[in-house]
Amino acid sequence: MNDAANVTLTLLHTNDLHSHFEQTSRIAGYFAQVRSQVDPEKLITVDCGDFIDRAMMETEGTKGALNRAIIEYIGYDAVTLGNNEGLSYTSWELDELFHGMPIPFVCANMMLKDTGQCPSWMVPTLRLEKSGVRIGLIGLTAPYNDYYELLGWNAADPLTILEAEVNLMRSEVDVLILLSHLGLRQDENIAASIEGIDIILGGHTHHLLEVPMQVGRTAICAAGKFGEYVGHLQLELNSDRKLIGISGGSLSTASLPRLPEMDELIGRYRVQAKRNLNRLIANLAEPIELRYNQESPLPTLLACAIRQLTTAEIGLVNAGQFLEQLPSGPVTEELIHAICPSPINACNVKLSGSSIVRSLEESLLPEFQELAFRGFGFRGKVLGMLCVDGLEIMADLDQEPYHRILDIKVNGVPLDEKRQYSVGTLDMFTFGVGYIGLKEGHDVRYYLPEFIRDVMATALNDQALIKSCRTPRWRFADQQ
Repeated sequence: MNDAANVTLTLLHTNDLHSHFEQTSRIAGYFAQVRSQVDPEKLITVDCGDFIDRAMMETEGTKGALNRAIIEYIGYDAVTLGNNEGLSYTSWELDELFHGMPIPFVCANMMLKDTGQCPSWMVPTLRLEKSGVRIGLIGLTAPYNDYYELLGWNAADPLTILEAEVNLMRSEVDVLILLSHLGLRQDENIAASIEGIDIILGGHTHHLLEVPMQVGRTAICAAGKFGEYVGHLQLELNSDRKLIGISGGSLSTASLPRLPEMDELIGRYRVQAKRNLNRLIANLAEPIELRYNQESPLPTLLACAIRQLTTAEIGLVNAGQFLEQLPSGPVTEELIHAICPSPINACNVKLSGSSIVRSLEESLLPEFQELAFRGFGFRGKVLGMLCVDGLEIMADLDQEPYHRILDIKVNGVPLDEKRQYSVGTLDMFTFGVGYIGLKEGHDVRYYLPEFIRDVMATALNDQALIKSCRTPRWRFADQQ
């Protein structure tokens, strides 16, 4: 072997940036710095999905146009589709956003429902050549089929698709890389069960691997979340173009300088976003209050609106969906987005009476009310108490936990713990997060593409619902 003919490639990778623009500016600066030091024929740059997050005003107000502009400015070789891209917009909205984009989305397990083909801006796989090294990229994303079918997609099983693509590509490339938005557990499973993949660049579960994890002959790498880290790898190939070494890992971006040109770009789009979100939604005569540890009108209004939308017997939502109460006066689209940024949808589920009782009991406990978490679309501070519609509840807080609810009526009729009820609630509960009792739902129907803030915008112009949300559904023994 001739050592002089060895080739070292630099691979920069990101994942799960979620529209964290300050950190993205630091990453853009780092990419620019590396580009100034590395021959472009020896540099590969990729992103592994969830670049977009509609919880951020700049993304919401530009319908993702800022995110596209950043992808193009950074100049990735390829990006893959994350669930925050695929579930935040319909397939036709994404087609409008990414039409004509010079940087390809690489995703092998997503096809348009109407055509069975990839959209014009997406390819299943991509082949690059850098310094004579043939590089194959395969993209995969988590197949949330119950959602994707409603948004115009068919999401195939990623492992079945992957095996077929590896068989097609392996003999034609020197390095085979999987851009995975499947999560660490699935990445480990792939590395252990599918031969021929050299590197898995991962995302979705926000896992940080400061150095590559070796599983069999596959190196798994990931750079955490929110742009707090950036992946920087060195790939060494011998004169036969065989991969003989992978070094590097994930670097903290905390001390990296921001790129002024990127900040200027973000600033221009921010002005545009604020202008676009200045649309008047409603004008409130009185504030609509919010409390996390007790029943309050704002989340109760959402429970009413979701029950009405889903034509359910009961409405159940957590108070923590809101960051602030609504003041009296004009309510703009920007204000609604600011107090309810979570990209969460309504759904109708079937729940037993006993599961409903358990959930309500849980919602009286501080460990649930004060539970802080992030993910599954939730962008609030804490979980908060359950607020309801269609129920009248009598409780005694002096009793032992899980024995505090004395009586429940469903639309005036005593609740039957053995009966199945239709419940309008939030999709995040169907993923098993939050209230344990709500994990038991079945026969789920999701309501897309509207987010709960869109449902609220409609409700704020329904005077009957606004009046109703101030009527208590919860009563307590010490109030008698």
